[in-house]
This record gives sequence, structure tokens and C-alpha cells, in this order.
Amino acid sequence: MNEREEKQLIRAAIKGSDEAFTQLFQAHYQFVYKYLVKVSLDPDLAEDLMQETMLKAYIHFSSFKGESKLSTWFISIASRLFIDHQRKRKRERRRQEKLQAEVIRKMQWNVTINGFEWTEYMAQFALLDPTIRTPILLRHFYGYTYKEIAHMLGLKEGTVKTRVHHGMKKIRKEWS
Repeated sequence: MNEREEKQLIRAAIKGSDEAFTQLFQAHYQFVYKYLVKVSLDPDLAEDLMQETMLKAYIHFSSFKGESKLSTWFISIASRLFIDHQRKRKRERRRQEKLQAEVIRKMQWNVTINGFEWTEYMAQFALLDPTIRTPILLRHFYGYTYKEIAHMLGLKEGTVKTRVHHGMKKIRKEWS
């Protein structure tokens, strides 16, 4: 699409032509999508952000003034959406860390109040990611086989073995 055709489509899209907007969307989709993949390093997230970008662009298309290239306008929308997504993830991560710390404090208190000692091993275990902690718990505390754990969690047996091995290795490393 040349510059003249793009300007005509922009004018038509600003006036409300869905067909013109669709043509502009199709012309810029790959460019913006590739940008989002590079910035996010996650094709699924890039696809979600791409959809949000185009929806936002469609809703606010009448505010496009043509002072920059249309691709620049799309990229600016996509960038703001990605930054907002990162901020939201950071807030969620902080909230999750607070909840985890509170649960660990409660567990520590319960263990201590019942006359047991809260060991460094228990503290390291509590900090493991749940995807690693769960197979270790099922294997070493409940005594399930790797095959049974794999079936329960919907994983391959090799994946379960790897998670248990790496989790135990991490606990030992942190403990020493």
C-alpha cells in the first residue's frame, strides 16, 4: 500500500468506514505484531496485546490526527498496553509475595505452637514455586510414585522427576 492509498483509507476510516479500517489493520498487523513479540518475548501475550491494540485503535481512530505515521500511532498504543500489562503483573507479583509471606508466618507459628521446630529446610521448601513444591510434597511426604504423581498432575513422568530433582537440589544448595 502506498502513502496516498493509506491517506485515503485513513480519511475513510475516520469517517467510520469499517472496511477502510480493516484494510489498514491488515496492512499494519504483521509490523505491530512482530514488535510486540520482540518486546514481550511471548507470542501468546503479543497476540492478546495485538487484539487490544487494534480494538483501542478502532475505538479511538477518530482521534488520529495524521501528525505521525499510522504505524507509529499503532506502536505507541501497543507500547502503552504492554507497559500497563507489565505494571499489572508487577503489582500481582507483589501481592502474591505478601500473601505467601503471610501464609509462611502462619505455618511457622502453627508448627511452633504445636511443639515442633520450624527448620531452615521447611522455610526453603515453603519458598519453592508450587509447580516444584507439589511434586516434592507428593513424592517425599505422601510417598506416591513418580508415575502416580505424573498421572495426578497431568505431566510426563520425566517432568515430575526433573521437578523433584531440581527442587531438592535447590533446597540443598540454599541450605548449605
